[in-house]
Amino acid sequence: PKLKTVCLPKAFHSYSDISYSRRCCVSGVMRDIGALAKHPNLPKHNQKANVKSIGEWLSLRSSVIRIVVDGGVNDPDLTELDLSRFSKLRTFEIGDNCFGFVVAFKLVGLSKLNRVIIGKHCFTYHTDNTQTCRFCVKECPKLKVLKIGPCSFSHYSVCEIEKVDALEVMEIGYLNKISDNFDHASLELKSEFILNA
Repeated sequence: PKLKTVCLPKAFHSYSDISYSRRCCVSGVMRDIGALAKHPNLPKHNQKANVKSIGEWLSLRSSVIRIVVDGGVNDPDLTELDLSRFSKLRTFEIGDNCFGFVVAFKLVGLSKLNRVIIGKHCFTYHTDNTQTCRFCVKECPKLKVLKIGPCSFSHYSVCEIEKVDALEVMEIGYLNKISDNFDHASLELKSEFILNA
């Protein structure tokens, strides 16, 4: 009841909610502590995340709507990137030279995803067994833009793009020169449509 100072720098940053009582009793008098919600030392929920390290990637909340990954985010222990837990995600952008050890990249069932941009030289894991490398975008009904920079997914053997009926723009690599994207894969574009009789 005598609490006067609160300082929580970067505390609880992985927790999705912070609760507090709006009223408390101080010396027998009820006081409103609602102003605590606006206190600068309390962590604020950020729905837009800029990621600069693997640690920041692993601590992302599932409720983010926009993720921007700066270049150079790599870790040999991170071999699969599955974004299905980010159910509210709308935009996913990756800078150059990221996720070099990832052999499975999945964007599946993201109903709000609208835009995916991947830079150059990403997902470049090299192995003699290319059948282990999979790129999968499925059941993202609002996805309109998919752009992949040159030399990304160069050793991937599977490229599946399925049930993305809103897709308007798909760019992979350079227009007029070799890009080394999906060198060991065939491209499958699958969509269901209904003809009105």
